[in-house]
Amino acid sequence: MDPKKSLCLPSLLLPLLMLLLPQADTRSFVVDRDHDSFLLDGVPFRYVSGSLHYFRVPRVLWADRLFKMRMSGLNAIQFYVPWNYHEPEPGVYNFNGSRDLIAFLNEATIADLLVILRPGPYICAEWEMGGLPSWLLRKPSIHLRTSDPDFLAAVDSWFKVLLPKIYPWLYHNGGNIISIQVENEYGSYRACDFSYMRHLAGLFRALLGDKILLFTTDGPEGLKCGSLKGLYTTVDFGPADNMTKIFALQRKYEPRGPLVNSEYYTGWLDYWGQNHSTRSIPSVTQGLKNMLKLGASVNMYMFHGGTNFGYWNGADEKGHFLPITTSYDYDAPISEAGDPTPKLFALRNVISQFQEVPLGPLPPPSRKMMLGPLTLHMDGNLLNFLYFLCPKGPIHSILPMTFEAVKQDRGFMLYRTYLTRTIFEPTQFWVPNNGIHDRGYVMVDGVFQGVLERNMKYKLFLTGKVGAKLDVLLENMGRLSFGSNHSDFKGLLEPPILGQRILTQWLMFPLKVDKLVKWWFPLQLLKRSRPQTPSGPTFYSTTFKILDSGGDTFLFLPGWTKGQVWINGFNLGRYWTKWGPQQTLYVPRPLLLPRGALNKITLLELENVPSPPQIQFLDSPILNSTSHKTYIYSLAADTQSTSEPMELSGH
Repeated sequence: MDPKKSLCLPSLLLPLLMLLLPQADTRSFVVDRDHDSFLLDGVPFRYVSGSLHYFRVPRVLWADRLFKMRMSGLNAIQFYVPWNYHEPEPGVYNFNGSRDLIAFLNEATIADLLVILRPGPYICAEWEMGGLPSWLLRKPSIHLRTSDPDFLAAVDSWFKVLLPKIYPWLYHNGGNIISIQVENEYGSYRACDFSYMRHLAGLFRALLGDKILLFTTDGPEGLKCGSLKGLYTTVDFGPADNMTKIFALQRKYEPRGPLVNSEYYTGWLDYWGQNHSTRSIPSVTQGLKNMLKLGASVNMYMFHGGTNFGYWNGADEKGHFLPITTSYDYDAPISEAGDPTPKLFALRNVISQFQEVPLGPLPPPSRKMMLGPLTLHMDGNLLNFLYFLCPKGPIHSILPMTFEAVKQDRGFMLYRTYLTRTIFEPTQFWVPNNGIHDRGYVMVDGVFQGVLERNMKYKLFLTGKVGAKLDVLLENMGRLSFGSNHSDFKGLLEPPILGQRILTQWLMFPLKVDKLVKWWFPLQLLKRSRPQTPSGPTFYSTTFKILDSGGDTFLFLPGWTKGQVWINGFNLGRYWTKWGPQQTLYVPRPLLLPRGALNKITLLELENVPSPPQIQFLDSPILNSTSHKTYIYSLAADTQSTSEPMELSGH
């Protein structure tokens, strides 16, 4: 063969390769300080983004929510990565199912959305412990979010797993991640540890390289401690704040470059016992318009809120403990059930005045379903299932131990001791130094006596014979995600006192309630043989069928007090009907079995039940009990009653 001819094919391909390689190299997202803007592939670019949390939306619904965000005119999404969602135990990682971060990034790519990633390690997000894993507190002296060697070692270990996973998804590598936030509103934290921030910045650079844009986000009061040289400084504020003043503060730290509001609040979070938060459409749209007129890049927090399923809600501490509701609707442009709202269409109209919005209508609201009332049947008091709930048996200690000390991350733990003398007269039972975190349900020989609660000065008086069982079921209502953000240990932090006597010799039962509900056979056996009278924490359940394909729905629990709900073994979240404001729990259609299959609902009611113990599924949410009267709907087999209509908050 002529050697000259063998060069023919490569010589033809070489010009083609030379054309392709520069195109890969030109993928870039950088700050253009000369023109106060971002450059995407060398072209001036402004993002109009929205926040969506994959961990608050069932995986099967990710594509639906992302498509609606793109059709709203957004060109990017912003989301957190909660460390505790992916590393449940040290060195044990979970990126499967609803935790499949890479699958979510891929769905964003399909929806033609760029990504602004916020991997923490702390994220706030009104999420349990701000995304930090509670197993960190197994070292009680640890200083979170500082350069404490124990904390940094755990952070380094986590990021050495997470960041290599996202490296191929960086924009310059062909992915969709254009920028990454370091920490989260660190200036609002008391530590102000610049060594910690420098360590994080160095770790991100070492694992992700120099090409990716790293940034920080802080409110106006937090810029001093939250910003760091080498990381682009951005701010966050809402419609009611002074835009001009806050952007001027950003300019003190970034004299040149784009103006960026990384969290423009479309609504706000809800606390149990307070009103449902809303933000008016005119104020939200006008604020967005004003920022876009300045050429600013904006991320709307939240664009779709979602739900704090299970035990994942966080809490604040503002003078007292404030746990977050199960609903994270946030009065966002896309409702908790994934439906476009009037706020969305108003924002879409504003966006269309500044950049191209995809053609075509948004999908209509999802089909909604009503069902009930349904009467639940008592399965039995929680105490009767204690050894199914804690099959390994109790842990014994002279003084009570915290959740963290016995490796119980979330949910419930039962504390038990025995009276060493007869208490004839009603005697006060209390826990000093606000040492009950967060809510204790007190029983003597199985009879419910009342509740002790964090920051609440309830007075509870007990009597009992010598040898009587004293049980305290402790509920973890969610660890602090913001506020003072100190280490939020759970359980009995101090030994309880009866009269003047410190109670000792405790048994701790870490309860695996979710496993019991999912594998329900012990209850089925026991409830047949032991009819009981409810007293305190009690399980209830029933089954029901959906004759057609079903739809999204909202579980309404009129007259119930407080507890936890499971549907087909899935932990739907907490209800607290007595306190509000949230009265209904969002039930996504994929959780329900359609076309005559048997569905099961299980409740753990912690206090008192209505008579009869009934529930309903409604076709609209009730998110603000403080300003809305509620009415019972009654549905016959094939007809809907014409009862008085329910005025509903939200959308």
